[in-house]
Amino acid sequence: MERSSSAPGISRRTFLAMASLAVGSGALAACVPAPASDAVSEAQAPEVLTGKIADIVLRQIGTGVSGVNEIAEQAKADLGFTIQMTALGTDENNQRAITQPGSYDIFDGEYFSLPLVVPSGALQGLDVSRIEAFEKIAPTFTTGKLTEDSVIAQGTAPHKVMFLPERNSTSFAEGMTNWATLIPTIYNADTLGYRPDMVEKVPTSWADLFDPVYRGRTAILDIPSIGIMDAAMVVESAGLMEFGDKGNMTREELDGITDILKEQKALGQFRAFWKTFDESVNLMVSGEVVLQSMWSPAVTAVKAQGIPCVYQPLAEGYRAWGGGIGISSGVEGMELDAAYDYINWWNSGFAGGFVGRQGYYSAIPENARLFMSEAEWDFWYEGKPASEPMVDPFGTELEPEGAVRDGGSFWERMGRVVVWNSVMDEQDYLVQKWNEFIAA
Repeated sequence: MERSSSAPGISRRTFLAMASLAVGSGALAACVPAPASDAVSEAQAPEVLTGKIADIVLRQIGTGVSGVNEIAEQAKADLGFTIQMTALGTDENNQRAITQPGSYDIFDGEYFSLPLVVPSGALQGLDVSRIEAFEKIAPTFTTGKLTEDSVIAQGTAPHKVMFLPERNSTSFAEGMTNWATLIPTIYNADTLGYRPDMVEKVPTSWADLFDPVYRGRTAILDIPSIGIMDAAMVVESAGLMEFGDKGNMTREELDGITDILKEQKALGQFRAFWKTFDESVNLMVSGEVVLQSMWSPAVTAVKAQGIPCVYQPLAEGYRAWGGGIGISSGVEGMELDAAYDYINWWNSGFAGGFVGRQGYYSAIPENARLFMSEAEWDFWYEGKPASEPMVDPFGTELEPEGAVRDGGSFWERMGRVVVWNSVMDEQDYLVQKWNEFIAA
């Protein structure tokens, strides 16, 4: 199928018509859950008054992963109103969501942030009966299991914070209800990256981050909530500690892992501790670091500079993250209808195909497939060798013909998630202990 994103101005109705005619992947269809509620028909969907639609501006705050100008521009072309995106750091995004709900309409956030944001009452519950193709959302978000064989992961797995008992609830429901916190949009499985041209041994386990063969040439992510879980994957894989839940450690567990990290630091195991995307890329490109915590687009950025870099699948599995779109509690009327239209547009195909060419996954993969060529779908989702060079949405060649995606298919990668990004009960103590490690 030819890429459809080159045709601007496709109407929302055309999107939906295309989606209804598309034949979804058999494997995906086999692993989606029964719908929580019947999706509304196009005839029942909210309509914005034609004379007013151009005046609507939805203010979106988010971390920038999916807050891309090209997505906002296409949304305006297809929907007729403006999405005004503001990119913030994770902590700043959460703080603004909680303390200034009147300053935004759309919250583009991560699921692990919800235990902080939802109790504030800043977000309104989303009526899933207004979410088109809700039943096609990857079951990772609704049941916690991508396939029947998947193990429900530790940490803030999205399904644990996906639903509310009622529209204005400030606590989470135990199971599926008609009210959602966020509608998922984008997610990925994270692992360690390495320089294959600069290592004597190919890493196969998270434990390898502590292997003396890499001493002085490793790095770990210096964002406490995420870095501690990468560290826990390493420590547990090395047999140095066991955790009840790597995504929600006790004080005793935090004391133990901090001591181990300080020991490794004293031995000179770490070359650096990075906070930003660019820092991780520069460390790998320069060769200062050969094995480290990485994000998928950072690996891509290294490769784009002609430097070999592998996002290595490891024996124990992946740490994952997921994001979605929510609506501020004060949004109502025409703006609320527009916000639902925007959410439905996001998962109707264009945006999912756009981020799919960067290596991220869509909440409704079969819709994203409509906006990817067969070669792109086969490489990014099916794990097949590239039948042509893989190019990102900005025109940069990422992979040559014949390359295979690190970790394989969507089901192999997202089906092996061990822990999700989390906010722990002992979050303040975690930050204190992490800072103690960094300062040691």
